[in-house]
Amino acid sequence: MSEDFSAWVGRREEFVDVLEPGRTNALRVALGQAEPLALADDLPLLHHWLYFWDVKAPERLGPDGHPARGGFLPPTLLPRRMWAGGRLKFLQALKVGEQATKTSTILKIEAKSGKSGKLVFVTVEHRLAGEAGLAVVEEHDIVYRQAAAPGSIKGPAGEGRAPSAPWRREIFPDPVLLFRYSALTMNGHRIHYDRPYAVDEEAYAGLVVHGPLQATLLVDMAARNLKAPITGFDFRAMSPAFDGTTLHVCGEPTKAGARVWTEQGGTTNMAATVTCG
Repeated sequence: MSEDFSAWVGRREEFVDVLEPGRTNALRVALGQAEPLALADDLPLLHHWLYFWDVKAPERLGPDGHPARGGFLPPTLLPRRMWAGGRLKFLQALKVGEQATKTSTILKIEAKSGKSGKLVFVTVEHRLAGEAGLAVVEEHDIVYRQAAAPGSIKGPAGEGRAPSAPWRREIFPDPVLLFRYSALTMNGHRIHYDRPYAVDEEAYAGLVVHGPLQATLLVDMAARNLKAPITGFDFRAMSPAFDGTTLHVCGEPTKAGARVWTEQGGTTNMAATVTCG
C-alpha cells in the first residue's frame, strides 16, 4: 500500500530572521570574495539560504542529521533525501541587515517509481519578503529515495578533461568548504561532513557537494557575466558531485539570459537556466 500524505499538502510554516552581514560575508570569503558587504547592500542571489535556520533539539533529529520527518515535511519511510532542484523568481533585492520573513507552504506530494525504485517528490513554495515587500518566490523540489546498494553511487574516475565553455571557474570542494557551507546554512545532513556515514549508510563515493552550494556558484557566475538583472533561475540536480575532485562551474550566454552548469570528471552535476528582465 502506498503512503498517503494528502494531509500534509497545504501545511505552512513561517520564519522571521535578520539578514545580518556575518553569514553572507563568511560565505563570500569561503568562496574567494574577500570584499565584505555592508548594511543596506543587496544580498547576493541565493544567499537567503543562509538564513531562517530551523534548529531542532537533538531528540527531534533523524538519523541522517535532518529534522525528523512528520513535522512540517511528511513522514515518508524512504531513507535518502536529496535537493532535486528548484525554480526562483527574483522580484526585488533583499537587503543586508533588514528583517525578512519566509513563508513556506507544501504545494504537492507525489509518489513515483523510477529506475532506482520508489520515489516521493515534495514541492515546497517559499515566499520571502523584506521591508520593501515580496522579494523572492521559490519552488523547492525535495526527493526521497530508497536505500542504495553499497558502492552503487560512483564518483568521477578522475579529473577528466577541462570543459570548453565561454565562462568557467574551478572550485576544489574539500571537506573544509563543505563543512563551512553546512554550518552557515545549519544543514545537518551527514552526507556533507561525515564520510563513514555518507559511504557506509547512503552508499555515496565520498562527501557530497551540496546542491544549494552548486546553485549559488552558478547564479554568481551568471551575475558576474550578465549586464541585465537576473529575474529567474531554474536548476536541476543531475548527478552527485563529491569532494576531492575539481568542480567546474560553467556557463554561456543565451538570448534570454544564460545556460549554466557544474561538471566534475566529465559528468554534468547540475544544470540551470538564468532569465534576465
